[in-house]
Amino acid sequence: MKRLTLLSGLLLAVLTFLPSLAEAAEHAPHIPGAELSIIWAVPFACMLLSIALGPLFFAHFWEHHFGKVAVFWGMAFLIPCAIVYGMNTALYEGLHSILLEYIPFIVLLFALFTVAGGVRLTGTLVGTPAVNTGLLLTGTVLASWMGTTGAAMLLIRPLLRANAHRKYRVHQVVFFIFLVANIGGSLTPLGDPPLFLGYLKGVDFFWTLQNLFLKTVFMAVCLLGIYFLIDTILYKKEGSPVPPQEPGATQEKLGLEGKINLVLLLGIILAVLLSGGADLGVLFSVMGIEVTVASAARDAFLLFIAWLSWKLTSRESRELNGFTWGPILEVGKLFFGIFLSMIPAIAILRAGTDGALAGLINTVFHDGQPVNAAFFWLTGALSSFLDNAPTYVVFFNTAGGDPQALMTTMSGTLAAISAGAVFMGANTYIGNAPNFMVRSIAEDRGVPMPSFFGYMMWSCGILVPLFVVMTFIFF
Repeated sequence: MKRLTLLSGLLLAVLTFLPSLAEAAEHAPHIPGAELSIIWAVPFACMLLSIALGPLFFAHFWEHHFGKVAVFWGMAFLIPCAIVYGMNTALYEGLHSILLEYIPFIVLLFALFTVAGGVRLTGTLVGTPAVNTGLLLTGTVLASWMGTTGAAMLLIRPLLRANAHRKYRVHQVVFFIFLVANIGGSLTPLGDPPLFLGYLKGVDFFWTLQNLFLKTVFMAVCLLGIYFLIDTILYKKEGSPVPPQEPGATQEKLGLEGKINLVLLLGIILAVLLSGGADLGVLFSVMGIEVTVASAARDAFLLFIAWLSWKLTSRESRELNGFTWGPILEVGKLFFGIFLSMIPAIAILRAGTDGALAGLINTVFHDGQPVNAAFFWLTGALSSFLDNAPTYVVFFNTAGGDPQALMTTMSGTLAAISAGAVFMGANTYIGNAPNFMVRSIAEDRGVPMPSFFGYMMWSCGILVPLFVVMTFIFF
């Protein structure tokens, strides 16, 4: 908490001393994505490799210095950018990413983490295959209405507590990421950021529910069935264990503590939804980067909600819930480096057919007609490693950018883009915001989660074959 406060204070101090520079470079240029070679994405690739290999081969160093490593790879882009394109461009890109992307991202995640961490499911919920499958199903349904991040933060602790006595727990968290943190959020704009951006661009609120329903049901039914089979086999292998009970211990009734947090959670959802459509003008501008009143008010409100949650929830309840600040600190540090180092990769992608990825972008059309399967796989593949929200926007625009046409005559194309962005965010730990958070919480509770590449073995072995089948059925 102190370090996050220090970082926020540092950013405010930097902004305080920038007015003169802002006047001199009011419209500082973006880094030219069309000119960038793929080499500019090396710092981002190294950032991903550090996350993947650091805990495996340099565990002690990584545990104490992963934040410094993240900053290093962010600077590995910004410093060359300053040398090649000038200090103003590097400063503009860094501030743009921090002010308009990283801060809203981490504030929302912090609020959801704090609020959901105050909700504790009391009583003895035993992690049998049936109970676990029920929790996954519940989270999958909730994700489209309270967001994948909200649903994931709300239900990951009950799942971990219910299975604390189990020997095999990794598969439970992996499938939780598949379903609750990703695929479940595909039915409304509230579910996942890409769909919310589509809503802001003119896609009807219930369009995704109508056009992705069967695809989501297909994935959910298959994954829940596979999970139930795996969990049943492992549960029997463990000898169908039951939680140990201390002699004389009283049986706690099944219920919820911290119910006020459910109201606060609703407040978070409404704040995000309303801020997206509100036009209240610009609060301040730095180097042409405009921070709107709506976004600043949203972030301030979210921080206020987090403070309320902290004050209104008993410390004892949070301790019994296994709540610590470690996971949000880890995510905050790592994603600081991710957001900075991926700037050139996003710029290349936004350059479309004029950029270094033109060869890939051009594969989504054949003889002037959209290839829906290509839209699905290319949007999904890039969303697995890059921010799925801008990836969605890039292919939305590549498909013509007209919401009326995309919802009608090209509905299959928009469905492919939407499904790719949401579903394939489950392919890696960084494909969607809650993935890494769920992993961090699970590790904090003693679950030996797989490495970056280890997790991808799960996704490639289970998700990718289902995506292939889905392509033949739907696209």
